[in-house]
Amino acid sequence: MKIGVCKVKLRLPGNRSLKGKRQVLRSIKDRLRNKFNISVAEVEDHQLWQLMTLGLACVSNDTRHLNEVMSKVVNFIESIKGDAELLDYEVEIIHDL
Repeated sequence: MKIGVCKVKLRLPGNRSLKGKRQVLRSIKDRLRNKFNISVAEVEDHQLWQLMTLGLACVSNDTRHLNEVMSKVVNFIESIKGDAELLDYEVEIIHDL
C-alpha cells in the first residue's frame, strides 16, 4: 500500500470574512472529492481570511498512479480562477505501510 499526500497553500484574494472563506473551502473540497475521489481537509490557517492550507490524500498500490493523481489535482487547483490562487504545494509518497 502506498499513500500520496499533498499539502497545498492557497490565497483567497477577494475574500473579506471567515464565512466567505468557508464557502470557497466547501466548493473546492467538493470539487476535488467529486473529480478525483481523494480525501481533503483544511489543515492550517483556520482563522486567516485570505489564506487556506489543504491536506490531500490518496491511497493506491501504484506509485506512478499516485504521482499522476497528485499532479492532476495540483493542475486543477491552479486552473481555478477567481476563487483561489495557488501559492505553494508539497507532494510526498509514503511507501509500504
